[in-house]
Amino acid sequence: MFTRFMRPLWVVFIAIFAVSGAARAAGTLTIDRAVSLAIASDPIRKRFQSLASAQRERSVAAAQLPDPKLSFGLMNFPTDTLSRTQEPMTQITLGVSQMLPRGDSLAIKSRRKGIQAKIRDFQRSERELRIRRIVRDIWLKLYYWIRAERIIERNRHYFTQLVKVTQYQYGAGKRSQQDVIRAQLELKMLDDRITRIRTRQDKLRAQLAKWIGDGPARLALSDPLPRLGDIPSLGELELSLRQHPVMRIADAQVADSREGVNLARQAYKPGVMVGVRYGMRGGRNPNGSERADFVSVGVTIDLPIFRKKRQDRTLQASQYSFSAMQNMRDERYRMLRRSLNARYAEWRRLGERIELYRKTLLPKAHQNAEAALSAYQSDANDFGTLMKARITELNVSLQYLRLLVDRTRSEAALLYLAGETK
Repeated sequence: MFTRFMRPLWVVFIAIFAVSGAARAAGTLTIDRAVSLAIASDPIRKRFQSLASAQRERSVAAAQLPDPKLSFGLMNFPTDTLSRTQEPMTQITLGVSQMLPRGDSLAIKSRRKGIQAKIRDFQRSERELRIRRIVRDIWLKLYYWIRAERIIERNRHYFTQLVKVTQYQYGAGKRSQQDVIRAQLELKMLDDRITRIRTRQDKLRAQLAKWIGDGPARLALSDPLPRLGDIPSLGELELSLRQHPVMRIADAQVADSREGVNLARQAYKPGVMVGVRYGMRGGRNPNGSERADFVSVGVTIDLPIFRKKRQDRTLQASQYSFSAMQNMRDERYRMLRRSLNARYAEWRRLGERIELYRKTLLPKAHQNAEAALSAYQSDANDFGTLMKARITELNVSLQYLRLLVDRTRSEAALLYLAGETK
């Protein structure tokens, strides 16, 4: 019985990752389904979409001339009689005027609104990427703790059997009471470890529920560990950074600021107001003919001649803002590139460690545990050495699981930096 229950942990570990029919059932939560649910229900993404539509509508409106102005007036009515025919200058006037803005200011304002609509579109794309990365990360961390619990639960069964064996041997006078107490202590420590793991699971499910709702967050996770996608080379990833939504937002903000400079330059050009007024007169001239109506045409032109304190300062301020936006864009690129280099190095090193564990550490930990068991059965070592060997094998298995999950989390981070949208 003793030999049977001490089966190697690596066999159990591989079994945990085997694809089962139950894991593919409709009641499981895959990582792609979690991402889809989170993106579909995210209110901030929908907000960016609505704001983009609003700015596109404003772009059309901003390109139009201001509404013409209609005026109506009573001019030069005599105060003694208020008669419309008494005085020759008495008129009823009707006028229309139209403001023509400075230079190309209308076209520039329209372009700025269009650019701001694109910024909202890019913000929506970046939000989708961010949600994808965050939800994947939560899902993968939850996956680790669920699978870690399974490994420890199976290991707990072995320690339960070990307690029974030590009790039997103690009753037969072959082992000391300390072996029994040590076995019971290790079993209780595993129970505490499982409790702490379940606490972590509860916290992660609560985080997941924030994005996808309580119902889906309570579902079992699918097996096996998902593969998120192929990771391009570092050079390809660096090239793709320029097309990342974060950089496209920055580029659009620079373009918007550039148009702000162009708009400030339009202030040096005059604005024009054109007006037409028709005056209707009543009464007759001294020769008996009817008094003629009047038509007036006027043009009002702005004279931007005092530029030093207004136009010059406004232009200088817009140029400073443009320079600040360029600096901000450069800083965002440097931050993305630093993050990319760090994540890529982490991803590569995790791959190397996984190979080390798979080829060397897992087999060696198993061999060490088996050797400790044989020595214990031959009275060549004590119970503490056997327990240490078995716990080491357990910890190596958990660490291998951690490396597999962490590498997948690094893949998620790299796919975010690559601008993955599918």
